[in-house]
Amino acid sequence: MTHLTQSWLILMALLAASTALAASGLAGAGFTLTVLTLAGLKARVILASYLRLNTAPGWQRGFDLGLTLLLALMATLALAA
Repeated sequence: MTHLTQSWLILMALLAASTALAASGLAGAGFTLTVLTLAGLKARVILASYLRLNTAPGWQRGFDLGLTLLLALMATLALAA
């Protein structure tokens, strides 16, 4: 199995988890944090695999930091509302 196929399967699993979460009817802080976590994981897979940041560790760490800070800000704002 190629690396891209494996990444695609991971994305499909994360998509299924997102769909199941949306269909569950849950709400509140736990729901929000779970949605943000799944979105962050999907973004990480796309950045590493499809944009090939896994071949440039320095760039990947920078994007990971930016993504983490963005998601932390969104979580803070969501929980404060």
